[in-house]
Amino acid sequence: MTIKPAFPDATPIALETAELAFLADVREGLSRPQKALSPKYFYDTAGSDLFEAITRLPEYYPTRTEIGILDRIGPEIAALLPAQAALVEFGSGSTVKLRCLLRHLDTLAAYVPVDVSGEFLRAQADVLSADFPHLRVEPVAADFTRDFVLPESLDGLPRAGFFPGSTIGNFEPSEAEDLLRRFGRILGQGAHMIVGVDLVKDSATLETAYDDAAGVTAAFNRNLLTRINRELAGRFNLDAFAHRAVFNPQASRIEMHLVARDAQAVRVGSDTFTFAAGETIHTESSYKYTPTTFRELAERAGWTWLTVWTDPDALFSVHALRLD
Repeated sequence: MTIKPAFPDATPIALETAELAFLADVREGLSRPQKALSPKYFYDTAGSDLFEAITRLPEYYPTRTEIGILDRIGPEIAALLPAQAALVEFGSGSTVKLRCLLRHLDTLAAYVPVDVSGEFLRAQADVLSADFPHLRVEPVAADFTRDFVLPESLDGLPRAGFFPGSTIGNFEPSEAEDLLRRFGRILGQGAHMIVGVDLVKDSATLETAYDDAAGVTAAFNRNLLTRINRELAGRFNLDAFAHRAVFNPQASRIEMHLVARDAQAVRVGSDTFTFAAGETIHTESSYKYTPTTFRELAERAGWTWLTVWTDPDALFSVHALRLD
């Protein structure tokens, strides 16, 4: 399919399958009464790099807190998982958290990073293979929100899933249930899951974590518009949209928005979308759970809840599940 360029001097763009899905999602999301874009499109190469920068910010507690938990409980996770298992990391990104576990997983047979950003995925897999030459690394470029098939070379190996970073919180609770069911289908009966889950806490701590003083999270949010401009012949003016992060206590979630600074019309391919001053694009929700509410969600999705670990300040949690 070829879309009409948004400005006269541009060359028409022939879209591949993934770009067609991106275009369809953008059209649908920007046509809603509450405009929205899926957070899965944050993670092109630039977005992945920006997110890694976010994880190193002083305001952003989840990454360092989860790493601290994984450092402490690595031996317990190693004892929980079967020997010669294949560890599948959904939405792998960088390997920082995985490395916390690899120090303890001496009998791991294979590591399977799954990420939608193929270029970033391959780069991370190459570095990991160089650092752990005896570990079989089999990257899979896929959208983990859709069913996909694991490599045949894993047939017969026990499987475990790894889903750190509280990425589960980026999904509506009903969608999070569906996602855990999908992971169960992909991994199969008898599989284990290790899931990082951010916990409910005061709104000031949460809002600061998603709106840092250096503006890195704002750049990460606006990179969605940069990607639309580049891949879908968009005409977004990035300076015309402000970043906003606010905690919604009724829904128990942080919401990220892009706020139109003034009334405007924006072309995306052959479509035009109008914005009133102050109108927002809802780009991400990050749900926060208590240990009990997440256990209940996992059990509704068909998993057996095994245990939970938290940090001393109860900022973050890591849960162990099994599919019986």
